[in-house]
Amino acid sequence: MGSRQCGGCLSCLLIPLALWSIIVNILLYFPNGQTSYASSNKLTNYVWYFEGICFSGVMMLIVAAILLVLENENSCKRCHSENCSEKYTTLLSIIFSALGVAFSGYCLVISALGLVQGPYCRTLDGWEYAFEGTGGRFLTDSSIWIQCLEPTHVVEWNIILFSILITLSGLQVIICLMRAGMQLSKILCGTYSVIIQPGII
Repeated sequence: MGSRQCGGCLSCLLIPLALWSIIVNILLYFPNGQTSYASSNKLTNYVWYFEGICFSGVMMLIVAAILLVLENENSCKRCHSENCSEKYTTLLSIIFSALGVAFSGYCLVISALGLVQGPYCRTLDGWEYAFEGTGGRFLTDSSIWIQCLEPTHVVEWNIILFSILITLSGLQVIICLMRAGMQLSKILCGTYSVIIQPGII
C-alpha cells in the first residue's frame, strides 16, 4: 500500500511539471511578449520542435493520467487472480514510465541544444545565430550578449526559458525512472507470490 501511495504521488507530480513545460515553451515564441518574431519566423529553430508543448507537456500529461489509473487497485480486471492482475498492472506501469523517460528526455536534449546554440537575432551583419560557434561559452560571458540587437534581451530570454525547460524535463526523467524502478523492484525482489505446482519439489 505504501509503495502504491508513493507511486501515485510521483505520478501526480508529473502533471504540474507538464503544464509548466507547456507554458514555458509557449513563452519562447514571444520574446518580450512580442508576436511579430514568431509570425516572421525569426526564432531559434529549436523552438519549432515543440519539445515542451508536445513531448514534455501533452504526452507527459497522458502518461501521468495512465499511471494514475494504473495505481487504482481496481483498474485491472483482465486476470482472474489478484496476483496476475498486479503483475499485468506493474508491467504496464513500467512501459508507460519508460515512455515518460523518452518523452521528457527528448525535451531535455532539445532544450539543451537550443541553450548551447544561442538565440536567432539581428546583429550588425543581419539575422543570424550570433553565438552558434562559441560552443556555449557565451553563456558565461554576458559582455558579448550586446551583439544581439533585436529582439531586446533575447539572450536572457532564451537562457532563462530553456534552462527552466531543462529543469522541468530533468525532474520528469527522474520521476519516471523512480516509478519504473519501484515497479521493477516489485518483480525482481519477489513482491508477488510464486505459484509452485505440487509434485515439482
